[in-house]
Amino acid sequence: MTQATLPLDGIRVIDFTQVMLGPCATQMLGDFGADVIKIERPGAGDLSRNFFGEPDEKAMNNVVFASLNRNKRSVTIDTKSEAGKQMVYDLVRQADVVVDNFRAGVMDRLGFGFEQLKAINPRIICASGTGFGAVGPYAHKGGQDVLAQAMSGVMEKTQDPSIPKSIYPTTLCDYTAGMHLVQGILAALLAREKTGEAQRVEVSLYDSMIAMQMQEAAQWNAHREVLNWAAMPLTGVFDTTDGAVVIVGAFKANPLQDICAALEIGDLSPDYPTLASQRANKPFLQDTFRKVIATNTTAHWLERLEAQDLLCAPVRALGEALDDPQTAINQMLLEVDHPFHGTLQLVGSPVHLNRASVTLRHLPPKLGEHTEEVVAEFGLTPGGRRAAE
Repeated sequence: MTQATLPLDGIRVIDFTQVMLGPCATQMLGDFGADVIKIERPGAGDLSRNFFGEPDEKAMNNVVFASLNRNKRSVTIDTKSEAGKQMVYDLVRQADVVVDNFRAGVMDRLGFGFEQLKAINPRIICASGTGFGAVGPYAHKGGQDVLAQAMSGVMEKTQDPSIPKSIYPTTLCDYTAGMHLVQGILAALLAREKTGEAQRVEVSLYDSMIAMQMQEAAQWNAHREVLNWAAMPLTGVFDTTDGAVVIVGAFKANPLQDICAALEIGDLSPDYPTLASQRANKPFLQDTFRKVIATNTTAHWLERLEAQDLLCAPVRALGEALDDPQTAINQMLLEVDHPFHGTLQLVGSPVHLNRASVTLRHLPPKLGEHTEEVVAEFGLTPGGRRAAE
């Protein structure tokens, strides 16, 4: 598959993003053909380059950074210098999209706000991902995944009131907001085809987490009732003799009867026929399931549960999931030859287009690797060139 067949071929993205929210968005744009030019600070670059402390060349190109920055070109620019600003303006004149995930107001202070860039390029799309939004009481508060979990209501819910509240252990908010940012950019590009006009795209970690809870919010706003899918009475995680299984007792006429049949215990559904009665007796039901499931293996219980057409799965570690044949069949691992890490497996794209397979056009770049290339390609000014070196 060549670059010319990719859907975003010909789209140029100027990428100021770093860490997770923005880079996962611009990587997806790059995966589908956009020319992503990553603007980085001389000598430092994306904060993810320093993820492991004292930087050396290998550490500056660590696997965390690599996981988010394939199919991009790195250009170092001192954006605080006048020559550096002019270099950015020259890039923007020939670009389609500018992306950042700074705090609200930072791009304006740098001289790269929407109105400033629109005056340079009337067709430019400026896309920003912030913590809490561009205006409002939290606009200038530092945005971070864990803070958004806490402030949006996501962290408050647990499977059971006895379980302490905790941090969700992967970047739920960053990734979700990053994918919303991609959606906004693609919608703006489609709109520009009709209007020819510039547009601002804004997403935030906070909004993405509120949106993720659309069902829960509807229930709360209408009835002042908490909807917690993890706390449903017939749903839970249960230890086996060699691991654990998760059961979702829902979407069936009588899931309690079917669970009892799978566990080979007496049918409890006549005693607890309604969801309300099951909720009221959840501790008893869950304890009954737990004691029985603890007596045999994960494979044994999966076979029994699936025979009753119940929703169930083994609880696995990430390594087990990565080694699963389904992961390979779904083309979710992209193998690359990396100059510092040798053969490296990166997670591929979850979006599969039958006529536009994701390919590796650019390795995750070394800091400033493409500065000279871009300077020559864009015919940038001598002052901008000196600022980038």
